[in-house]
Amino acid sequence: MSPSHEPASLRMGVMAGRAVAVLSLAYAAILAIGLLTLPAPDQPIQNPWFTLLEVLILAIAPAMVALMAAFHAWAPAEGKAMAVLGIAFMGMCAVLTCSVHFAVLTLSPQPAFSTGDWPSLVFAFRWPSVAYALDILAWDVFFPLAAVCAAFSLRGAGLSALVRGLLFASAGFAFAGLAGVPLANMSVRNVGIIGYAVLFPFAAALSAVIFRRAMATASAPEVDRR
Repeated sequence: MSPSHEPASLRMGVMAGRAVAVLSLAYAAILAIGLLTLPAPDQPIQNPWFTLLEVLILAIAPAMVALMAAFHAWAPAEGKAMAVLGIAFMGMCAVLTCSVHFAVLTLSPQPAFSTGDWPSLVFAFRWPSVAYALDILAWDVFFPLAAVCAAFSLRGAGLSALVRGLLFASAGFAFAGLAGVPLANMSVRNVGIIGYAVLFPFAAALSAVIFRRAMATASAPEVDRR
């Protein structure tokens, strides 16, 4: 077994891929409940759904970084450099989005931060606001860069080719969402959700299958061919 395919790296890939897929599915379900229970269409998602969504994002982001690290371990020598870039860009995405959502979760309810007009310009997920701009930078710039790098680091056919295609597609949708900023139209920006909330979790789930199969192959006894 090559160092790139050590059991620990494969286990991390399985766990990270499954975590991204399951947590993203939970996020989608809670988001749907939050939207269905809105008191009015122009109102934000209410608690406890809003708090649950923030906590899930704080869990999803590190799992995505771990998945990038597993891709690096899995990648052949010629793909290692792109895989390192994938880790770096996903780390930047995770740090930014976790900082934004942790601040929103812990500071925005405090009286010192919730009075006056300026909180809507800092914490609100309505354009323009500081939190929204930073989250766009995380998910529509750094995330697609990470997905592209991960895609270029992968080799092989079958499921690997499918994962590679899903990663490219998720990056494309996320980059497309960036058009919402110059157009000042966040409905356009929402197209990026297809990339990071639908296609990427699907790629993560398939990646877990790939790593699991590799673990099974690695643990199979050698056949004596003498």
